Amino acid sequence: MDAIYLGPAPNRIGGNCTMANHLTPTELAREAGLERREVISKCMEMGIPIFQGRIDKSLFLVSLQQLTQPPQQPAEA
Repeated sequence: MDAIYLGPAPNRIGGNCTMANHLTPTELAREAGLERREVISKCMEMGIPIFQGRIDKSLFLVSLQQLTQPPQQPAEA
């Protein structure tokens, strides 16, 4: 069976790997342009975990974007 390359290893130094960026609610609020309470409220609403007082920035921003975007209508042929 052939191996499938899925990209650089998560811990590889100098590669194009992405690392999780976990921020406190205050730090995330500053970056997202929200209030700290809003960040915590949105996390609870969207089911985003707050683990040891930190939130995954990427997960929060993508989930927030999906929450605020209107649903796309399927294109008719």
